[in-house]
Amino acid sequence: MRPLRRVTATTTALGMAAAGLIIAVSGTAHASACSQSYLPLPDSSCTPGSYNPDVTQSNIHSTICVSGWTDTVRPPTSYTNPLKAQGIIDYGYSDTNMSDYEEDHLVPLELGGAPRDPGNLWPEPHYGTKTAYTKDGTETKLKNAVCNGTITLSAARSAIKNNWTTALQVTGIG
Repeated sequence: MRPLRRVTATTTALGMAAAGLIIAVSGTAHASACSQSYLPLPDSSCTPGSYNPDVTQSNIHSTICVSGWTDTVRPPTSYTNPLKAQGIIDYGYSDTNMSDYEEDHLVPLELGGAPRDPGNLWPEPHYGTKTAYTKDGTETKLKNAVCNGTITLSAARSAIKNNWTTALQVTGIG
């Protein structure tokens, strides 16, 4: 069974703060539940990644290979911001500025990642040597290779889920 990050009162409060609402929160600080030691990768015990069962190799030309398709499945920020706020706490980031992170899908939507599964979402930093922006380029190259028939959807998903920083080399397209 994969772990789910809890959406708590603190998460809701941080989400409201991100929306610009003034609030007061009190409580006890807790140790982080997820490790930063894997960065730029997520902690796989917290963010194992998951797939959208509606995307298969046989339907990629009517799903992920259609321009704009990810917009049809992307969850709204009203859903992802509370997860991002909780993830910042869970990962124990000292920088708690929400805009310094992207609530990213480990298995990206453009490769048929599960859109709303908390186990596929994590607060990926915009800072460091390999960032959310770097990962975006890898995602696009993998999707293009899948849509061009260079690699299979399964190979691309597996490579990015295991280690997005080596996914292009592992699949032979980088």
